[in-house]
Formats: sequence, structure tokens, C-alpha cells
Amino acid sequence: MSIDPALTGQIPAAVMDPQRRAVLHSYGMLDTGPEPEFDDIVMLARQVCGAPVALISLVDADRQWFKAVSGFDVCETSIEQSVCAHALAVPETLNIPDLTLDPRTKDNPHVTGEPHLRFYAGAPLIAAEGVAIGTVCVVDTVARPGGLRSDQLAALEALARQVMTQFELRRDLVRAYGQSRGHVAAPSVVAGDRHGDLEARYYTLFNSLDAGFCVIELAFDAEGTPTDYKFVEVNAAFADQTGLQDAAGKWMRDLAPEHEQHWFDLYGKVALTGQPVRFEQHAGQLGDRWYDVHAFRIGAPEAHQVAILFNDVTVRRAADQQMRLLNEELGHRMNNAMALVQAIASQTLRSVQERDAVEAFERRLDALSRAHHVLEQQSWASAALRTVIAGVLAAHADKARVKLDGPEIALDPKAALSLSMLLHELATNAVKYGALGDNSGHVAVSWRTENGTLVLDWRESGGPAVTAPTRKGLGTRLIDLGIAGSGGVTKSYDADGFHATFRAPLEKVEYGS
Repeated sequence: MSIDPALTGQIPAAVMDPQRRAVLHSYGMLDTGPEPEFDDIVMLARQVCGAPVALISLVDADRQWFKAVSGFDVCETSIEQSVCAHALAVPETLNIPDLTLDPRTKDNPHVTGEPHLRFYAGAPLIAAEGVAIGTVCVVDTVARPGGLRSDQLAALEALARQVMTQFELRRDLVRAYGQSRGHVAAPSVVAGDRHGDLEARYYTLFNSLDAGFCVIELAFDAEGTPTDYKFVEVNAAFADQTGLQDAAGKWMRDLAPEHEQHWFDLYGKVALTGQPVRFEQHAGQLGDRWYDVHAFRIGAPEAHQVAILFNDVTVRRAADQQMRLLNEELGHRMNNAMALVQAIASQTLRSVQERDAVEAFERRLDALSRAHHVLEQQSWASAALRTVIAGVLAAHADKARVKLDGPEIALDPKAALSLSMLLHELATNAVKYGALGDNSGHVAVSWRTENGTLVLDWRESGGPAVTAPTRKGLGTRLIDLGIAGSGGVTKSYDADGFHATFRAPLEKVEYGS
């Protein structure tokens, strides 16, 4: 254990509680791989709370480890850097409006130094044994007077309960399956005589699922390559989902000799590493079906047993394919329409003497076309904010002269188109009058979320001195409209370059809001 003795007085006693730590380890979640169901929870936490960072944090004795992370680029920190550790010592959600003012956190290395955290809210993950093993939390680099609103607190606590539902289900399956096979659980895992109850609960759940569920045992050759697997148990829905009858006790190579090797490789990796997986895969030997699969290891590592929960998603995949074809056709027609508009504009405006205005109009059409292309790549559902910005600026400046910094945010189509036009005007002005007009200037574009608001900063540097325009042309008016017409624009013409900040409600621009 690597805890600085000088800091142990700052660490809540609950962190070191041996019973709490035994419960934490009984879930078998530490150091497991990423899983979509948990990634979705932190994404929702960020959106609901309007925070740039959300985590599912599990607090061990000497570290906090993140089962899921959104907006942060580390997977664990030392216990001395953990704010979540303090959430274990309180019965309700920990809501700290300003970390620099709270005696528990003001000296935390992540508060006094990078990334200079200022706000924290963490809903405890309460195990069935009644102890907290971690949190679902959100953090920000901006203090938040009053902390989260009551509705946001309620949502964060609901997400924490969802995490524990997933944890409890997995632990109960592992416990009950082990006992149904005659294995004895460690005393720290199962308290009291619950053998019969757990086994009954296991079989009730096992056979009531509409999804297919099975436990398999992998076989490996001398080189460690998975060659086959035996169905130890299958549930009532298994046959309908796979078409395999009376599979229990039989080997997959006997039931489906040509079953693709990638299935054996995927399950073999789970059995050897203990890393759970979630994926969609095609099974030609099972009636040309597609499956959504969640697989995780159970039992002792040397048993090479894997539990598999799966659903036949063939119909949904076919519908998705039809939708993709429809979107491709829509994109093709849109591109043709844009090309036609550009051609008509070129012919109509050919005789106009003010060529600067004509060229500006054509460049705006080109920017709109680029935005359409970005949306087309995502089937017109959404567009990544970073991709939109990079696509627009690529037409105006070398990549080395542009710096982008901000979290992943998906924009809805209307916001993506609006932002593309806005950025085009900013970049055009930078080429004409600002930092991109010579070879020495640079542009930095950063974005973040604050209290349910998207904040985007445009900052030029290294170019010529700039002054405010004396008249308002179309470009200036487009800039002043802001993102998706939200307004919220501040501009400054500083000695070191033009700077603008744009604010828009997340609910107006973010996909899914």
C-alpha cells in the first residue's frame, strides 16, 4: 500500500474499513475493461448536471479507480487525490460548490494544481451490505454557487442506483452459480447461510429472461488458442435465440461445426483475462443472425467459464441497414442539390462586378456543403463538435496553426449547420484581417460546459493589430447571432488579436437533449 503517512489523517476512516473493502472487492469490478452500459451512465450524468467531467469511481484503500470516465483522461488516482473518498463518510450525496473553500478538499493536489478542480458532486454507490464503495460523480473547473439543483441531485442519485443494480446482478449471478455448482464462497463475500435463497434466485432469474443466457466452459490447445466450448447451462430462451436444441452438456463444434472462430477467440480472451466484453457479431452458422452479446468470466480463473447474456438483433440490424441506405440516398440528393445551387449561383452572379461579394457567397455555400458532409457521415443524426470545427478550419489554415481543446460533444444537425457558418465567418475574417492573414499567426478554439451551457472561445494570436469593423456586413451579423441563433456573444479586439466567446444552452445544441 502506497499511502503517505503524513496524509493519513486527511483520509476518512471509512476508506480503510476492512469490511467496506471486502464488499468492494466482492463485486470483482476493479481493473475491468470499459463497458457501454457504464459509459452511458457517465455520459448522462454529464448532460444532466451540465458538467465537463463525470466518473464512476470505486474507492480502494490506496487509490480510486474509474470504471467509466467522460471528459477526463486518466483511469485512476491515488487516494490522496480523491475527493470521492470524502463521499464515503456522509450518508447523502456530497455536494461541494467550491472545493477551495471546503476544509476537506482545499489542499487536494487536484484543487491546488492541475486540473484545478473547483466543483464536485458525488452520489454514493451503496452496496446491499449498506456500505459505500464509491460514487457516481461530476466535477468542474468552475465553482458552482449552491452546487447542483435538487433535480440534478435526484438524477445523479438515480444513476448511482442504476450502477449498483448492474453490480448486484452480476455479483448475485456469480455467487449463485458458484453455489449451484457446489463451490463455496469466501466468508467476506457471502454473509450468513443464504445458499438456498441464492440458488433459487439464480434459477428464477436464469429462466425468466427473454434474452438468451448460458454458461460455457472453454477448451484450449497447447498454445493457448481456444478450440471449443461446452454449454454448462442454458436458459429457457436459449433455443429460441440460437436455434440450438438441447445444448446443455454439448460442445459447440458438435452443434455447429462451422461456427466462426472469432466467437471462440472472443470468449477465450474473456476466460483468460477476466475482462468483460460487450459487442455485436454475426453468426452465419446460427441461421445468419446478428447478436448483441455481453460476456464476463465467472468462477475461478482456472475453470475457464464465461457467462453470456445475448439477444438476437437481426431485425434491428436490417432496419438500421435500411436507414443507412435511406440516409445515403438523402445525402446524395442533398449533395446534388448543393452542386446545383452553386452552379446556378455562379451563372447568375457571373456578371456582377463586385467579385468579393460573389466569392464570399460561394465560400458560404462551400462551408454549408462541408457541414452537410459531416452530418452525412453520422446519418444526419448528429455531428461531433470537434469534427465540425476541424472541418471548417481545414479550408482556411494549416493544421499546425490551429489548436482545438475541449470535451467530446455531439451536436444536433441544426446546431452543426449553424456552428459551421459561424466558424466560416470567423475564419474568413482571420484570413482577411487577423491571425491567419500571414504565416505567423495562430487560432485557438476551446469549448467547455458550464451550468448547462456550451461555452466556445475563439482566440487569435500572433497576427496584425485588429480593430472593430466600422460597418456591419452579413458576416458580422452571422457572428452576432451566435450558435444556433442563441446570441450570447462577447467580442474584444485586443492588441494581441481578436477574441470572441459564444454561449448557447446545451439543450438547444446538444444531440439527445
